[in-house]
Amino acid sequence: MASSSSSSPPLSLLLIRALPSKPLLLSRHRKPFPYPKSGRIAVARAQQRLLRLPETGRWGRSWRRGGGFPCFSYNANNESPPPSDKSSDNWRILQRWDVPWEWQTVVLSMVGCGVSFVLTGLVEQSALQYVGFKALEATIDEKAEILFLGQLSVTVVVLGVIFGITNTFRPFPDDVFRYDIKEPFKLKNGWLLWAGVGLFGAIISIGLTGAAMTYLNGEPPERETDSLVLLLPLIGSSTTSTAFLVGITGVLAPLLEETLFRGFLMVSLTKWFPTPVCVLVSAAVFALAHLTPGQFPQLFILGVALGFSYAQTRNLLTPITIHAFWNSGVILLLTFLQLQGYDIKELLGAS
Repeated sequence: MASSSSSSPPLSLLLIRALPSKPLLLSRHRKPFPYPKSGRIAVARAQQRLLRLPETGRWGRSWRRGGGFPCFSYNANNESPPPSDKSSDNWRILQRWDVPWEWQTVVLSMVGCGVSFVLTGLVEQSALQYVGFKALEATIDEKAEILFLGQLSVTVVVLGVIFGITNTFRPFPDDVFRYDIKEPFKLKNGWLLWAGVGLFGAIISIGLTGAAMTYLNGEPPERETDSLVLLLPLIGSSTTSTAFLVGITGVLAPLLEETLFRGFLMVSLTKWFPTPVCVLVSAAVFALAHLTPGQFPQLFILGVALGFSYAQTRNLLTPITIHAFWNSGVILLLTFLQLQGYDIKELLGAS
């Protein structure tokens, strides 16, 4: 028995020698694998190679120089990884953001935005009085220009407050304050594709909400005619006034409101609450901020569609596009009807 063991290597040695990976076999600098007749030295060295623990890290992979064995580990104690949540991985609208700031930043930013909004309006009013602007004597184009400049100043100031406070946490995660025009029609998160889906869903949902409220209350819900009636003198009056209106409703307002209510508030709340809850809360705040109680249901439904569309794509261009089409679509449609000879006052039921 002794002679047979010395003449042929042990079975364990044969198995061990087949394990090293290709880099180890082809390496110039590797030491020759000993193969004495007894086989004991070879077994000992092979066992040392196998029992030597690689450096571990969170899901790290380590390789020994000159070849080695791949090793996956969760932590230093070699604990098994936690089970992955398949539903949250598959449904992007359930995933939370990695928010780098705490609740103090959220409160400070929202209060700062509210105060800056009010102060900007007061400064604008004082500036107009100082330069002697009189609305009754102004032309249609001048009124449209004043409205555009007012919205522009509010947008710049409020966004300046948001980014001025949050810039201390740069660099942001990739999906925070993301405005990316790439891959607009990607099925998973294409911003233009999902903007179309969200807009269609918002139109259907708001229509059903209006029908339900009419059935329950016996009268149709209040529509957004009050704000439109105020803009009627500007709609279709000239190319300049129409361009200013589209700039206000289709660019500045969506950029400001979606960055504030979806890009900051909704994202921040996901640090403590599930994403669907944050969508509902931000939609309620969005509806209340318009200060039109009669239009709360429609604005809330629109806010929900905007929130879930943003959660799907993680790209602020999605809710901005929906919001822009929602606002400017009405302006452009009324302008077209007026150019065709229709009385848009009568269509809106305005006196």
